[in-house]
Amino acid sequence: MDWEFIAKYTPEFIHAGILTLKIGGIGIMLSIVVGILGSWVLYENFKFFKQIIIGYVELSRNTPLLVQLFFLYYGLPKIGIKFSPELCGIIGLTFLGGSYMIETFRSALETIDKIQKESALSLGMTKWQTMRYVILPQSFVISLPGLTANIIFMLKETSVFSAISLIDMMFVTKDLIGLYYKTEESLFMLVVGYLIILLPLSLFGVWLERKLKYVGYSNWFIIKGNKLWKTSLWFMDNNKIKFNFCNFISNFWNTFWAFYGYKKSYNKDNLSSLPPNN
Repeated sequence: MDWEFIAKYTPEFIHAGILTLKIGGIGIMLSIVVGILGSWVLYENFKFFKQIIIGYVELSRNTPLLVQLFFLYYGLPKIGIKFSPELCGIIGLTFLGGSYMIETFRSALETIDKIQKESALSLGMTKWQTMRYVILPQSFVISLPGLTANIIFMLKETSVFSAISLIDMMFVTKDLIGLYYKTEESLFMLVVGYLIILLPLSLFGVWLERKLKYVGYSNWFIIKGNKLWKTSLWFMDNNKIKFNFCNFISNFWNTFWAFYGYKKSYNKDNLSSLPPNN
């Protein structure tokens, strides 16, 4: 193993890894948006749009990403539509990942009991409030393993971007092998690069899943005074929703602070008699 060669060309892999994370990150975020919207259409059973979503899912999942990239990068310019390699990569990754996200979120939504939706509507919530405060928080917890797997899958799929002249880690690896015939060193840096990117994501997904499973699918914890209180996700008082879980990210660290701060001292006797979790 030529360690001098590895040290010399490590910066090339770092730049390629940053490009991979940039394109992959944008594609993943857009895929999640597509997945939420598509799964909502399927969950609410909008007949016209449902058929479009089903057709899109089948087309996307049954065609390789490489074929989609070739169509975007080499096919569309024939009819006067031209995209940059970066934009082709983002569009292709979003097109592929969106279908997997739709199926992941759809399966999670279907596990939520219909009685919860009906109960929320009977309390005066609108359909949007029901989805926002009742259905989505629970489905997020359920879909977390599949969501993590899809994110890792999409990042691994970025290895085909070299086919459209994107200088990702695979492109750099093939370039170094072709120029210097340093196969072992180049492949070693490629494997280490993907491990550095993917392994923390995998471990974080496992950690997050373990922490959120304490919450359950229909309950959450809030702080009141110096005690840990248990309340229903969709509790309403005076036509106002008491617990706003619509923005999971904004409450993320507060929730974990509460969990860690009160986990050891948690006692069922400290639970309040707030609205029952029916």
